[in-house]
Amino acid sequence: MPSALPDGEPVPDDGALPAHALAGAVDRPLGFYLHVPYCATRCGYCDFNTYTATELRGTGGVLASRDNYAETLIDEVRLARKVLGDDPRPVRTVFVGGGTPTLLAAGDLVRMLGAIRDEFGLADDAEVTTEANPESVDPAYLEVLREGGFNRISFGMQSARQHVLRVLDRTHTPGRPEACVAEARAAGFEHVNLDLIYGTPGESDDDWRASLDAAIGAGPDHVSAYALIVEEGTQLARRIRRGEVPMTDDDVHADRYLIAEEALSAAGFSWYEVSNWAASVAGRCLHNELYWRGADWWGAGPGAHSHVGGVRWWNVK
Repeated sequence: MPSALPDGEPVPDDGALPAHALAGAVDRPLGFYLHVPYCATRCGYCDFNTYTATELRGTGGVLASRDNYAETLIDEVRLARKVLGDDPRPVRTVFVGGGTPTLLAAGDLVRMLGAIRDEFGLADDAEVTTEANPESVDPAYLEVLREGGFNRISFGMQSARQHVLRVLDRTHTPGRPEACVAEARAAGFEHVNLDLIYGTPGESDDDWRASLDAAIGAGPDHVSAYALIVEEGTQLARRIRRGEVPMTDDDVHADRYLIAEEALSAAGFSWYEVSNWAASVAGRCLHNELYWRGADWWGAGPGAHSHVGGVRWWNVK
């Protein structure tokens, strides 16, 4: 998976970083982002680096399939160890995102985490998160993740209203994300997040309030609420251009944000970042805070972004 620096210069084949990037590293937290690019279907609003096929193909044939993807990513973790040399820092946060990471076998996610543990070690209080599609997990799957070291999980809920999910091309059924929160709690997850999206064409204020009420009632300790962004090249953008659905409205977004703040605050959640609310300080997403504070993180997988000591680079499609 080739990489490029922001100025367009290629990263050396051995991944070497300039000496200044590693200077003082011991005093900065270190995190890992692991990108799993597979999705069962492509949501109409999504422009992420994801693939709906079971295999990634290049001009030479198969590059990676879901069956061997964990090994491919583990190779990148081993490269990180070589590049960072004798860096003594244990990893403070791990975030597995996608795509839909839970399309891989639970044991594969655990093995990927195990590679980080083997190569770097995990801090005693490490936060280990994976994103999950509500339809791609069950109690047994969640138990394997929890036993394997994951302690935080983020479910994509988006909306409690079927007609809103339909516009977004989301495939899960209303009510399933809320059930997943209970299943994750039963499996022993300390921290559970629900992702919501507001401002979808056709969504009303009452629809948004219903989604907030459903999310709060499910009992997560973290809620993320994002304004829908219409990205060029997506199915949603094409539908809006054809006049099938209306364009999103910034004023509506602003009103929905205020509705979210009112509802979440009343339920005991505190706003701590533009799109995130937590029921306690312990419930905040430490991995995102690591990004916002300019710490170090290594991104593995297609499209993943990395930052070490002020040097940024990313994998490319």
